[in-house]
Amino acid sequence: MGLFNARVVNWAQMYDCRWEVDRVPELLALVEREDDAEAWIELGYRLILEHDLLSPAGLAALPRLVRLAVGCTQARHLAGAIMARAASHHDGDELLADSAEVIAEFGALLDRHLQSRPADYLVAFRALLAVQEQYHWANALGDFDDDFYELPCPHCAVEVTIAIGGYGRYSAIRDWNLGDIDRRDLRPSPAEELSGVRRWMHEIAVRDGEAVLAQGISHLFGKAECPSCASVFTIADEYGAANCPVLR
Repeated sequence: MGLFNARVVNWAQMYDCRWEVDRVPELLALVEREDDAEAWIELGYRLILEHDLLSPAGLAALPRLVRLAVGCTQARHLAGAIMARAASHHDGDELLADSAEVIAEFGALLDRHLQSRPADYLVAFRALLAVQEQYHWANALGDFDDDFYELPCPHCAVEVTIAIGGYGRYSAIRDWNLGDIDRRDLRPSPAEELSGVRRWMHEIAVRDGEAVLAQGISHLFGKAECPSCASVFTIADEYGAANCPVLR
């Protein structure tokens, strides 16, 4: 048995980001009794270090946060942030396996929440990506309002800027003085050509009436032309290769 499961947590082994083991269970008990804004802020600091690295206490707190998440925005957001950073913890896979049922429950909760067309749609969408173990996109996906992705061309290695948003949908070379020059229009992927998690992401956005997100996903998983050598490549593949060891 791992260090925790959905029912039993050995808090004596669950250090938070301040290397303490007592405060997190106290804070969890407090927010379970009442909606305490200061307690939620402190929980966030103790469970996630600088909004990036995750403490063992963060994974251990997940089952209780999921139970609270049904009617509590703070719990839902914090549980989602923990899931999005789970891959950064060296024992993350083992510890998450001990709470598989809770994670599945959280995924169902997030899916229901998305269908209510909430104001925090992108936050919940990214959390659901993390539940599906799509940790890279859970952290990298934007709202496609004003998104830019930097990546090297896989053929000539020149740095290419990919724009997907209000400024346009193009590849370009970014010049310090002139801005984005030699723009080339992106080639979005038709929905029927998407597969796997890419198709699932697009279908969820379409289902929920999130047209901007759906169009952005089509472009992100589509193709771009390098302004320097005119080679064509798949944007998401090259961005993933440049920013994470494995693109899931």
